[in-house]
Amino acid sequence: MKILWVKPGKLLPLDSGGKLRTFNILRHLSAAYDLTYLSYYSGRLDPEYESAVRETFPGAVPVHIPESAGTGRRIGYLRTLVHPAPYAVSRFAYPVVRGMVERWFEERRFDVAVCDFLASALNFPGALHTPTLLFQHNVESMLWQRRATVSGPWTERAIARVEYAKMRRFEPAQVRRFHHVAAVSEHDRDAMTRMTSAERISVVPTGVDLAQFQFDPDRTPDGPVVVFTGSMDWAPNIDGVEYFCAEVWPEVLKQRPEARFQIVGRDPAPRVRRLASPTVEVTGTVPSVVDHVRRAAVFVVPLRVGGGTRLKIYEGMALGKATVSTAIGAEGLDVQHGRDIVIADAPAAFAAAIVRFLDDDTLRRRYEAAAAATAQRYDWSVVAPKFSDVLRTTIDAAAKAGSRAVMRSQPAASTAGS
Repeated sequence: MKILWVKPGKLLPLDSGGKLRTFNILRHLSAAYDLTYLSYYSGRLDPEYESAVRETFPGAVPVHIPESAGTGRRIGYLRTLVHPAPYAVSRFAYPVVRGMVERWFEERRFDVAVCDFLASALNFPGALHTPTLLFQHNVESMLWQRRATVSGPWTERAIARVEYAKMRRFEPAQVRRFHHVAAVSEHDRDAMTRMTSAERISVVPTGVDLAQFQFDPDRTPDGPVVVFTGSMDWAPNIDGVEYFCAEVWPEVLKQRPEARFQIVGRDPAPRVRRLASPTVEVTGTVPSVVDHVRRAAVFVVPLRVGGGTRLKIYEGMALGKATVSTAIGAEGLDVQHGRDIVIADAPAAFAAAIVRFLDDDTLRRRYEAAAAATAQRYDWSVVAPKFSDVLRTTIDAAAKAGSRAVMRSQPAASTAGS
């Protein structure tokens, strides 16, 4: 099977959930199939990245998109305000990329193609001559609706409202035009059944690299340390740690004043850096997120905005971390409140769960063991092969769609005696 995979942005380093999901699926597919990975990125030309991605995936085709200096996100947003597509999509549409994909489709070079993230959709031609799968890491309209309703700077909420208005029209049309759709959870699949029929959507669950994230039952935490991990320039993560520091952390400190909270992740936004205090550490990029999680007593996911599924939860659970999350943070994952995770949306309940884990070693160890056992079922070596099945389903769906189109184009048979 010859596969074309198209994704915006650099894949390396692996510093976000979307990158990790794509990388691990590609790693397994490239070992079995003829894979061409089209990785297009903007900004500074990065020969080191291009060399690294070619070395990782020999069929990779990195494409650098030069951009004018000083074109910030808000300026770019204003320039595309009248565009019918959301800025989150139109900002990743490039004529050179679309031209490559169109040419390859016309040449029928591949058996199947993957549009990785809705953001790549405008780079695919209107006529999909090659069977094409839309890989939905999130239900984007749901994500933007949530972003429009949470507290934060009024400019961010205003942008989110406009993006949501555009996305709720754009996303269903794209979901319907691709031959098949891959979702990351049953929850997302159910949400997209309002856009298209359920049989057109397959689920490929979130996985974890158990070779990297290993549970050590003899490991003890380095004191009352609570940790959050994630890309700290991503709006849902920014909102999550702001909410946590304002509403949850003060309640924890009332009972455990010696506790410490670590925010671990790349590119902390100014709003995140301002959260630093004697009890809150903002690390920025670190050599190993795993080391920070191992040393912590409690892993937290206080997200109020999000879509898809959080890989960080399975990673924390695979390391045997007692985890406290909001319902949105754990949405779509095979976890059970009271068994391998604690779900708490109210700030007081969230804080109380953290304090219980800090105070009760026996309780914490019980959750640690249960969390590790849950994660064991979702190694990428088990999850990734499911994607091969979805690609075959996409090829079959395209063939059926082609047959129906041929039948519709044929004139009706003449009536006898006419």
